[in-house]
Amino acid sequence: MTGDTADPERLRALVAEFSTKRILVAGDLMLDEFLWGKVSRISPEAPVPVVNVIDETYYPGGAANVARNVRGLTPGALVLGRVGGDRYGCQLLELLAASGIDTAGVRQDASIPTTVKTRVIARNQQVVRVDRESRAALDREHEEQASEYLEHVVADVDAVIVADYGKGFLTQSFANRLVETSRRAGCVLTVDPHPYTSIEWRGATAIKPNRLEAFLASGLPPADPVTPVLAGYALLEAGRRLMERWSPRELLITLGEHGMLLYGGTDGPRHIPTCARTVFDVSGAGDTAIAVFTLALASGGTAVEAAHLANLASGIVVGKLGTAAVGAPELLASVG
Repeated sequence: MTGDTADPERLRALVAEFSTKRILVAGDLMLDEFLWGKVSRISPEAPVPVVNVIDETYYPGGAANVARNVRGLTPGALVLGRVGGDRYGCQLLELLAASGIDTAGVRQDASIPTTVKTRVIARNQQVVRVDRESRAALDREHEEQASEYLEHVVADVDAVIVADYGKGFLTQSFANRLVETSRRAGCVLTVDPHPYTSIEWRGATAIKPNRLEAFLASGLPPADPVTPVLAGYALLEAGRRLMERWSPRELLITLGEHGMLLYGGTDGPRHIPTCARTVFDVSGAGDTAIAVFTLALASGGTAVEAAHLANLASGIVVGKLGTAAVGAPELLASVG
């Protein structure tokens, strides 16, 4: 069924509650580097544009961008993860601290490089992306340290968000601890899964794959979008399989320009149409969605209300260039 229209007054009341919540984000931390420039000619060495760089900007990426989105809506943002013992790791920690995000749960590991994604932008279009990363799995010693930190703070947070980017911080044993510790504390646990890992998240409150991730995780080949969304049998079957596999209370599949598909309850899947008017850049839209969806659940919202707010927030960030975050005034204005 099509997603019920949420009461604007109720949505505004939920957003007003966001600032009272404390949210822990656990996952793969990254640094997003943007090189802004101009293209005036083609290289004589190869048929590629020559970009004259005129500016550089840096933002938290991956799980760090999820934390940045949380921090845009509440002062109670904490992060659990690791960075390399390099200048990029120091730079990322400085960015997080400057944003008011609690980084006590971040460990600097000299044995790995900080994950850095460099995007070269010219004429408001991405020319190329360069990735520097390691996928080394979290070792037993560091897993114990991360688990101790989790046990220390979980009683004082309202929700835990897991952002898995497949860079090694999240292992099955640590995932099990995250689920069990959150359940024991009565804490909302939401997961943004990675499609190319085999980690199971049974027992999570909610799981938010995107369309491609949903197909890959369900073992089905990706299928083209269908209009109306609820007529797409392949997508519905992927959602059904994931509900059976992971047994979350809710499953939210983000569909880009086609909105979102919500599973949970007894009424069957609900389609929530997109709210985006102009799309400049989809980078980080999923990070915004999981942050807002989780904050709404932690504030006492229903899954449908939380999905509506997440959909509104995603519609805002895709209208901005680069990884972006949403503030409460923007979100309230979009509620109407």
